[in-house]
Amino acid sequence: MVAVLPKVFKKSSPNGKITVYLGKRDFLDHLSHTDPVDGVILIDPDYVQNQKVYAHVLAAFRYGREDLDVLGLTFRKDLYLASAQIYPQEPSEKRPLSRLQERLLKKLGENAYPFYFELPPQSPASVTLQPAPGDTGKPCGVDYELKAYIGPNPDEKPHKKDTVRLAIRKLYYAPEVSKEQPYMETSKDFVMSPAKLHLEVTLDKEMYYHGESIAVNVQITNNSNKSVKRIKVAVVQVADICLFSTAKYKCTVAEIESEEGFPVGPGFTLAKVYYLTPLLAHNKDKRGLALDGKLKHEDTNLASSTVLMESVQKENLGIIVQYRVKVKLILGGFSGDLVAELPFTLTHPKPKDSPPPSRPITAKVTDASRDFIDANLIQLDTNDDKRCYADQDDDIIFEDFARLRLKGIEGDDADA
Repeated sequence: MVAVLPKVFKKSSPNGKITVYLGKRDFLDHLSHTDPVDGVILIDPDYVQNQKVYAHVLAAFRYGREDLDVLGLTFRKDLYLASAQIYPQEPSEKRPLSRLQERLLKKLGENAYPFYFELPPQSPASVTLQPAPGDTGKPCGVDYELKAYIGPNPDEKPHKKDTVRLAIRKLYYAPEVSKEQPYMETSKDFVMSPAKLHLEVTLDKEMYYHGESIAVNVQITNNSNKSVKRIKVAVVQVADICLFSTAKYKCTVAEIESEEGFPVGPGFTLAKVYYLTPLLAHNKDKRGLALDGKLKHEDTNLASSTVLMESVQKENLGIIVQYRVKVKLILGGFSGDLVAELPFTLTHPKPKDSPPPSRPITAKVTDASRDFIDANLIQLDTNDDKRCYADQDDDIIFEDFARLRLKGIEGDDADA
């Protein structure tokens, strides 16, 4: 049986004195809990000497371009911050290690130290507003950053050469629950008409995963004296920007306009199913479209629906994303249109079951399992820069990466 090697993301400071190892960059909010942000930091004690090593996770909402930040005013609001001292390690901060942390500490030696951050379930999800072609700088939206740095205290601004910064994402996973099929019916009256134009719309289910097709069942009953010329069926993304005042942005992410079976004249009916698939690939040129936090264009998608809890203040979520199917019957002339809208949820599928995230530090390793543990279970890997080299003294394959250049407070060079 061939073991599947887990990926470990690696990023070093410009001077190479501290290196962060992270098992993943996407952290799911399961509503009941959120995946912990944990990994290992390797330091050079001869360089650090009497200083300390800190790490923090910051969630912030950027609502303007960085090059417009002037006179000490920034278009940025911090939504969540957690920080910890990594070195010297404080006894009160010790906690059970994850399986990956144990392997990394064994491989990297005594100068490696674990870190652990637990994001609250009510913290905002990563959402990026798609910039227009040609826009430069960091896009607007809610982003998360993991930063490790060397300094005498956590409040002093670190030097860029002593800093490691990585962009990470918090994504929503909405568990499967039994919900009724979205259904709506509406009618329209006309002057001098004996009866109404009636429209019924039904979706095949309430929750869809990214990439799935949405089946829209349309039933038209025309008892009026008007004719329906054609139909438009669209999936609309609605993004509420919750900051000082609420702004709402609507963007069509999938659309069908059809005249097949039309016109539907007085006394006639039409029943038809329309299929739409909302995908980012078809909407890359739309400015302001909400995406799941952008680490790289190829590995993101349309933003997932925001799961709203009663106890959460909307201002702390930054951007609230919702979806609806909009069906419009077009009559032409001065008769107006008949419109029906049905909300639905777009989200990520349930992740595969995984073993418990941690176990006690004092867990005993039996002789029978030692040979298995000594096998190479770690592969340091990413999808970008393929600068690969092997450590001659060990069996770990290191693969450096540089995915997204972020313009940061400390300087322009901040690989995510």
